[in-house]
Parts: sequence; structure tokens; C-alpha cells
Amino acid sequence: MKNLLTPITLGKLNLKNRFILAPMTRMRGELDGTPTDIMAEYFSQRSSFGLIVTEASFINPYANTYPGNGALFNGKHLEAWKRVVEKVHQSGGKISIQLYHVGRSGNKAILGADSVAPSPIAINGIDFLTQKPYETPKELTKSQIQQILEEFHNSAVLAKQAGFDGVQLHGANGYLVDQFLRDGTNQRKDEYGGSVENRSRFLLEAVDRLIDGFSAENVSVRVSPTDRFSDMYDSNPLQLLSYLLPQLDKKGLQFVEVKRHGPVDPKKEKPGRQLPDYQIPNFYETLRPLLKKTPFVGNTGISVDEGTKLVQQGTLDAVAFGYLGICNPDLPVRIQNNYPLNLNADPTTFYTGGARGYTDYPAFSQENRQQAV
Repeated sequence: MKNLLTPITLGKLNLKNRFILAPMTRMRGELDGTPTDIMAEYFSQRSSFGLIVTEASFINPYANTYPGNGALFNGKHLEAWKRVVEKVHQSGGKISIQLYHVGRSGNKAILGADSVAPSPIAINGIDFLTQKPYETPKELTKSQIQQILEEFHNSAVLAKQAGFDGVQLHGANGYLVDQFLRDGTNQRKDEYGGSVENRSRFLLEAVDRLIDGFSAENVSVRVSPTDRFSDMYDSNPLQLLSYLLPQLDKKGLQFVEVKRHGPVDPKKEKPGRQLPDYQIPNFYETLRPLLKKTPFVGNTGISVDEGTKLVQQGTLDAVAFGYLGICNPDLPVRIQNNYPLNLNADPTTFYTGGARGYTDYPAFSQENRQQAV
């Protein structure tokens, strides 16, 4: 019977297990997006995962808002990522890079330019980096949209040159691609707004550019249809995915990753908005039939036990782990050997701290095993 430790083929990749290290912002790179030696160490420590996906890496100088995020759009980035990839491969791992544009989540103080979005709709809230209200973004022109699509293509070409095992389009978490998808942030009147077909256009065109730059079997997509991060909302996410997922299924992709909604406090929810559980009940079971050929990966709030069950019943093909991957660099090894899990990741070091809270979580070593006996 299949479980999380069973090998799987995703696109062209033969993976030793179905554990995926989820892409997570950790902000340990240089300010210009160049990856660092400590990032290479962090990812190589997690080479027991079937696949590693890097943090969201920006595709042009104005596409990021988190100082220290990775980037991939020039030769300096390329050479530094080559060293990361080589170290992971030497450790027996496989690694893909997630590519993104921050869209309206950016701010001028960090970007040095106005943020952009499908429509001039600001995030309702306070930017945790500047501690000021979010700015209203500038609406993208059609020519600017085409320029961004070309930048996704350029980054995919560089990713292939760097030796990555794949690229992932970040279409989740309230960033630019997600902003095009959802009707709460996309109120355009042209071919990129309105119907679910039009709102899906930017993502599908971005996927095609990544395919042109790498290959379909090396491209994955991540979406989060009911997630509320960065004040995101769609009035009918099931209708959206009922169109989008079958379209992606035609492209022969490496996999599609869908993030299940995080917890939402009903008392704080805005009037008129349906709660995520009502929008897509029985989340993964409901969405599974929409992908006939493409491997289906789940993420967010999935325990090892639930992930095992979802894989065993064929609902998911693999599971991406974030929190557990931070504090258990050898998570698949621990599960295989029934070693205890570390459940105490330090949130104060998620986005800062250098090695602390990043590369100093130990594997369950021989010394730990002896102490546990």
C-alpha cells in the first residue's frame, strides 16, 4: 500500500519518498536576492525529503518585498544558486525553485518603486515590515503584464542553467498571480479580468512561459484558493478551480500543489464573506477529481498521520510539509525509523536569526538515539 515513504515519479523526477519540503520565506539571502552559503547548508540538511522547493524567489528587482528572499534574474544569482543546487545534489537530494512576483504586497520603501497589481486595490491591514498601512498599488498595463511574463520565462531559463530539478510558479499566498485569480483583487475589464477564464489567463500564460524556458515535466504550480493571507478572498473558489485545474491538467506538469485554507476566526471575518470550510467542504476529496493525470500535492495543516491517510486513499500523491520541515531536517528518516518528532520550531527565528532557528535544528543522530534508549 502506498504511503509517504513510497517512491513516486513527478514529471521527470524519480523521488525516493512523497515528502516535499514546502517553500517557506526564511530571509537568509543577501539583500539583492543572491543566495548564501547558509542557504545551501539549510537545503542540503533536508536532502532526505523526496523534493525540496525553495522559498519564493523574485523575478525582477521590483518583484519582492522581503529583504533576504532569494532571486533569480541575473548572472550573480545564477552562479550562487548553482552552488546551492550542487550541494543538495551531492547530499542525494532534489530541489526546485519557486518563482514569484509580490504584486500589491510590496511597498515603495523597500521596492524603490510603486507596487503593482491587477487592480488598484490595497491590502486592508498593516504591513508588518513598515508598520504602516499598505499602499494602493498601480494597475498593471497590458504591456507591463507581458514584460512580467517574459521575466518569468527568463528566470525559468536561468533555473535550468543552474541545474534545478524544476521550477514552481507561486500562484498562492496573496501574491501577484493569486491576485489575478481572485475576484476580490481582480476587477479588470479586459481579457485578464471578469470571468474565471479571464482571471486564470495570467497564471496559465505564466505557466506556458515557464514551460518554454524549462519543460512541462519540470514545472509545478502552487495555488491557495481559500486562503485569507494578505486580505485575499474569492467569492466562488470552487468554480474557479473547476476551470483552472482541468486547464493545468492538460499541460503535462510535474505536479499541482493546492494549499488548504489556514484557520479563520469567524468573529473577525468580514461581513458577506463565506468561511473557507463552506466554500470548499471536504477540501482535497472535492478537488481530487479535477486532476485526472497530474500529480496532486497538498499543503497546510496536514499532519504526518493525515498525510499518510490521504496518500493511502489516493486523494493526494504527495504532501508538502512546512513547519515540521523547519525543526525536523530529517523528517522522512524520523518517520521511517519511528523516531520522535521535534514539534518546537521557534517562530521568532522564522524570518531572522542567521543560523539560529535555521540550520541549528539537529537531525535525530546516533547520539540522540542512544540517549532515547
